[in-house]
Amino acid sequence: MLRIESKQSSFHCLLYNKIPENHILKQIKKAVDFSFINALLENSYCKNFGRPAKEPELMCKLLFLEHIYNLSDEKVIEEASYNLTYLYFLDINPEDTLPERSLLSKFRKLKLGEELLDEIIIEIVRQCVEKGIIKKESVSIDATHVEANTIKKSPERLMKHLARKIIKSYQDETKEELENLPEVPDYKEISDHKEAKQVMKDYLETVIEITESSTTLDTCKTSRMIEKAKEILSEPKFINQTGIRSLIDEDARVGRKSKTANFFGYKVEFIMTTDQRIITAVRTANGAYVDGTLIEELLSDTLTSGLTISEFYGDKAYFRKSILEKVEALEASAYIPVSSAAYRIDESEFSYNKDSDQWFCSQGNQTVDRKYYKRKRKDTTSGFQEGYTYYFILETCKSCPKHDQCAKKSARKILDIGINTLEFYEISQNQKTDEFKEKYKKRAIIEGKNAELKRFHGLGRAKSFGLVSMSKQAKLAAIAVNLKRIAAIMTAKSSCFFEMLVRIRIHFAF
Repeated sequence: MLRIESKQSSFHCLLYNKIPENHILKQIKKAVDFSFINALLENSYCKNFGRPAKEPELMCKLLFLEHIYNLSDEKVIEEASYNLTYLYFLDINPEDTLPERSLLSKFRKLKLGEELLDEIIIEIVRQCVEKGIIKKESVSIDATHVEANTIKKSPERLMKHLARKIIKSYQDETKEELENLPEVPDYKEISDHKEAKQVMKDYLETVIEITESSTTLDTCKTSRMIEKAKEILSEPKFINQTGIRSLIDEDARVGRKSKTANFFGYKVEFIMTTDQRIITAVRTANGAYVDGTLIEELLSDTLTSGLTISEFYGDKAYFRKSILEKVEALEASAYIPVSSAAYRIDESEFSYNKDSDQWFCSQGNQTVDRKYYKRKRKDTTSGFQEGYTYYFILETCKSCPKHDQCAKKSARKILDIGINTLEFYEISQNQKTDEFKEKYKKRAIIEGKNAELKRFHGLGRAKSFGLVSMSKQAKLAAIAVNLKRIAAIMTAKSSCFFEMLVRIRIHFAF
């Protein structure tokens, strides 16, 4: 039963006057009205029956404190019981009792859904826009990796564990020993990695076959384990080491930090206002996530908060036609460097004239004709590649000092470009201007936000297992850094206002 009670009505609340006005939690409470949380969660509680529940606003504030100060469930309850600033922020009397720490876990798991956290972020940002805390219309996007809360296992080790779990499950349910089981292979002794995987795959399949033929009982747990093993084995990505790598956290995946380094876990992608550094939207995916895939959802949340976008910043990973079109649809300017993967023209060798639709090489030769092409390619979404072939003057090329060098690259004197290359070329020329270079410096601020989330708010490593849990952790961390930033902006405004009053007083004193 949800019962909204009066807050801070005790005489002991006078103790809160000892809290400095510039304290972070006092500034947050002044800037953000959290009462909307009760309305968001109203339908998840019974209004007339059952034991009175702890107020959703109170539970959410405890979670916010937990992520602001990077505490555990147990520690935040312990410190909130005697910390005046915590009690003031929670909007309760100093003598009031706090919920058991187990309730925090239950509330986070059962009541606090991902969509609800999105709504909380949107509403906090909306209040910032309404109160003038967010004034500019510039946003940046980035993705950061988060390590899983478990180790990454090789396919061989994972298959060994699956076989062990099936055998144990069978013995627990039937109270019998499995007969005729083969000896567990020592895959570490096999130097050939492919051979080791095949040996363990054969062993696991043998265990499954023997287990299925040995029981006539209704062994539900064993059957589920067998189905799970079959599902994992049937996934091609598993053997290629890009699929499931842990039985504890089945959602985590291997991703790339760079060309030479990888990680095992998740990716958190977010949009942030470039000037005020307030996060407007967050999404979480597994480690194999391609940056920008969920940009439509991120933009939707950002716009729902009442923020209009005039400038959009991103790194080279976001230089894609689909993303550029979405930014253009918002009538915003895109500040995204040209990606070499999308635009493969060596500008030291070739230049383009838009008016005459001609390419010029570094030796002065020019194209005289072009033809559209469409070729089959399995590595593309549509199954084929489109573009244009430009033809240079053959006689000029023959007398060129670079003729032999060019001939090695192509026997014909041609230049093949993609369907979007001409548009990308124009963008690349604009990005060479001083104006673009100066503007793009602003994007670097989002790297500092990544570091803050990881270093001070626990986003360097997952606290639990599974995509849903990771998503909640990321969004709560985003709310925490937003509240900290709002407090900093409010404190700066108060300082400026105080300085202005002092100047006015000095002026009239003379």
